[in-house]
Amino acid sequence: MSSDVSASVAFEWSKVRTLRSMVWSLVLFAVLSLVLAVVTGLVVQHQYPDKPARASFDPISTGFSGLRLGLMGLVVFGVLIVTSEYSSGTIRSSLAAVPRRGAFYAGKMLTGGLTALGTSVVVAVTSFFATQATMGAGQRVSLSDDGVPRALVGAVLYMTMLCLFTMGVATVLRSSALTMGILVPLFFTVSTILTSIPGVGKAAQFLPDVAGGMVLYRDAPKGYVLDAWSGLAVLAVWTGAAAVAGYLAMRRRDV
Repeated sequence: MSSDVSASVAFEWSKVRTLRSMVWSLVLFAVLSLVLAVVTGLVVQHQYPDKPARASFDPISTGFSGLRLGLMGLVVFGVLIVTSEYSSGTIRSSLAAVPRRGAFYAGKMLTGGLTALGTSVVVAVTSFFATQATMGAGQRVSLSDDGVPRALVGAVLYMTMLCLFTMGVATVLRSSALTMGILVPLFFTVSTILTSIPGVGKAAQFLPDVAGGMVLYRDAPKGYVLDAWSGLAVLAVWTGAAAVAGYLAMRRRDV
C-alpha cells in the first residue's frame, strides 16, 4: 500500500509541476498576497505617519491582510488538483496507473497538502514582514514580539487546512465550476456577511474559514467565542470531515 501511495505522490507531483493552471494558481496566491501586503503597509503608514495607532489597531492581523485575498489562488489550486482530471477525462488513465483508489486519493491529498504547506510558509512569512516593513515604525511588530510566532505558524496551518478542505469538497463535487462557485463566495463574501448578522453571527463563527482565521488576530475580536487554537481545532474538524467525505466519494462512485 505504501508503494502505491508513493507512486501516486510522484504521479501527482509531476502534474502539479507541468500543468500551467496549477502553477499559475500558486503564482497568483504568492503575488496577490505580496502586493496587497505592501499596499496595506503603505496605507497604514499614511494613516499614522507621526502618531501611534489607535488602541484597537492590531498589527498582527494587519500583517495578514494580503493573505486574506491572496488565499483565493490557493483555493483555486486545491480545486484544480482534484477536478482537472475529471474535466479532461484523464481520471480513467490515472486510476489505471494507480488502481487502488485509497492510495490514489491519499497521494493526491498528500501532494496537495505538502505543496500548500511549502508555499504557505514562504508566502505567509514574506507577505507578513512586507507589511511590517512598509508600516510606520510605531505600528510594526517583529518576530520576537508576543503573539507573532504563534500567528505565523497558525497562518501556515490555516492555509494548508483550507486547501485540504477544498480538495475534499472538490472530490465530492467533481466539478471546478461548482466547487469554486460554492467555496469562493463562502470564503470571501458570505461568511463575513453572516458573522455580522445578529442571531446568526455566533453560529457563523464556526464556518471553516472564519474559525481558522481566528489565529490571524493578536486577540480574539469582541463578541467571538473562539480563540486562535480553538478556531484551528474547529477548522481541523471541518478538514477531516471533508477529507473523509472525499475518500468515500472516491471509493464508491464510478468514474
